Amino acid sequence: MGSATRQANFVLPEELLEELKANVSPRQQSRFVAEALRKELRRVRLAKAIETSFGAWKEAEHPELARGAETFVRRLRKSTRAKRRR
Repeated sequence: MGSATRQANFVLPEELLEELKANVSPRQQSRFVAEALRKELRRVRLAKAIETSFGAWKEAEHPELARGAETFVRRLRKSTRAKRRR
């Protein structure tokens, strides 16, 4: 993990704790829980970012995409290739 650690006490459902004990060695349980928490927190942050940024993209501000992203990207690639040939 590399960073400083602190002990924390959590209450877990009994069946979850039993499954953890059955599948993860005692020496690896803290690391396992920390990694699971890290992944879930990342998922929560991403979901929050998506929620807060919803609607930030205004179609009126990007008329170049009116014909679709595929057409726009093809046009960009074509112009880039033309510049390379010069």
